[in-house]
Amino acid sequence: MPARAPQLDLPWSDDTHELVAGVDEAGRGPLAGPVVAAAVILDPRSPIDGLADSKVLSARRREQLHDEIRARALCCAVAEASLEEIAEHNILGATLLAMRRAVEALRLRPQRVLVDGKQLPRLSVRCDAVVGGDATVPAISAASILAKVHRDRWCEAVDARFPVYGFARHKGYGTAEHLAAIAQHGPCELHRMGFAPMRLASAGDP
Repeated sequence: MPARAPQLDLPWSDDTHELVAGVDEAGRGPLAGPVVAAAVILDPRSPIDGLADSKVLSARRREQLHDEIRARALCCAVAEASLEEIAEHNILGATLLAMRRAVEALRLRPQRVLVDGKQLPRLSVRCDAVVGGDATVPAISAASILAKVHRDRWCEAVDARFPVYGFARHKGYGTAEHLAAIAQHGPCELHRMGFAPMRLASAGDP
């Protein structure tokens, strides 16, 4: 990743005092459910210890940090793009749509947005991509945690409705357990039928 100025790690820079939001997503790869994005503007007067890429944190630690971010950030928002929107726009387009919704739902309007990865949503404010930002920019780390916890909770909730698929365990990813359940029971209304494994499962139906 190219070198970045130190103010990338702050909610606003010392020279411009601009509010900066971090944005990240969860759920691009799974075979079921919505894709989720979060936007967070941290408060430099109330730093949060332990922010990191959500993927390297335990589920318990993510839950702890989720509640701390909700309580101490200047503002934050979580948004989704639905199964229908994933089918219409493809997963990248739906991800960018969810990111835009999260930023637009913030109580405070940021002057700058930092997004994990290489692609950017269409926004009316300056927007910069930061490859690996979920591990290096605290506001993006916070967004990754909110998005991950939100989607994991969705998976745990729908597991009660569709227990044969094991959503609470694999969170919708194409694990051997999940693929075996699809082969045995067929897909349900929550599956992303445009994804290759689901198309193969559908093609195999009698």
